[in-house]
Amino acid sequence: MSAILLDVDGVLHVSGHPILGGAKATARLREMGHALRFVTNNTTHSRSALAEEIRSFGVELEDRELQTTPIAAAHALRGKRVLALTMPAIVEDLEGLELVGENADAVLLGGADESFETNQVFSYYNLARAFAELQDGAELYCLHKNRWWQTSRGALLDAGAFVAGLEYAAEQEATVLGKPSAAYFAAALDALDYEPEQTWMVGDDIEADVAGASAFGLRTVLVRTGKFREEALEEVTVRPDGVIDSIAALPQWLEAHP
Repeated sequence: MSAILLDVDGVLHVSGHPILGGAKATARLREMGHALRFVTNNTTHSRSALAEEIRSFGVELEDRELQTTPIAAAHALRGKRVLALTMPAIVEDLEGLELVGENADAVLLGGADESFETNQVFSYYNLARAFAELQDGAELYCLHKNRWWQTSRGALLDAGAFVAGLEYAAEQEATVLGKPSAAYFAAALDALDYEPEQTWMVGDDIEADVAGASAFGLRTVLVRTGKFREEALEEVTVRPDGVIDSIAALPQWLEAHP
C-alpha cells in the first residue's frame, strides 16, 4: 500500500465547511491499508485546535498525524531569537523559541487569516520593524509564501505578498519552512517511514502541493475543490499524475491507478 499526504484547506474543507464525502473517503483509505498523514500550510490555528476542527468533520485522526508549519518552524529555529509576525493562535506551537521584539537572529512571517487580527500582525509598523531587523543582520523565514487562499467569500490575499515585499526591500530571499519546501515533504515521509516513490500528495494548490511534491519525487493528485482553477492547470509545466473532482473520488481513483 502507499503513503498518502492529504492537504487540509481546500481538500477536506473550505472556511470550515467540510468537503462532501471527505470523512468517508479518509476512512476508506485507512481500510485499504494506506498510511495517512495530514499536511497543511495553515498558520492561523494551533495543531491541537486544527486537529479538533478536522475531527469535527467526521475525519478520524490523532494530533500527531497532523503536520503543521509552526511546529516545523519551532524545530528549524530552535536556539534563535525570533521576531515572529504570526497569528496569536499559533504561538503555543512555537514553544522553545525565544520570541523577541528587537535584536533578533531571525524574522518569521506566518500566514494571514480572515479576521481583523491580520491587519494588526501585518501592519506597516510591524513590517517596518521586521525590515529593520533584517537590515541589522537577521535572517528571513516564512511559514509559507502563498499568494492567496480560497475562502467562502472568494479568494483572499495571503501573506506571500508581505514576504515578497520584505525580500525586495531587504534584498534577502526568505527560507520557506512549509510547502513547497523539500524539508517539509522530507519531514512527512520520515514520520511515515516511506520513500517518495511510494507516496502520493493530494492537494488543491498546483504550486505548493503538486509542483513541490513532484520536485521531491512524489506522485500527485489534484482535486477540483478549494483554490483549484482550470486555467492554472492549463498553464503549468509540472502536471499532476491525476485530477479528480474531490477527495470523495480518491479511493476509487487509487484502486484504478495502483
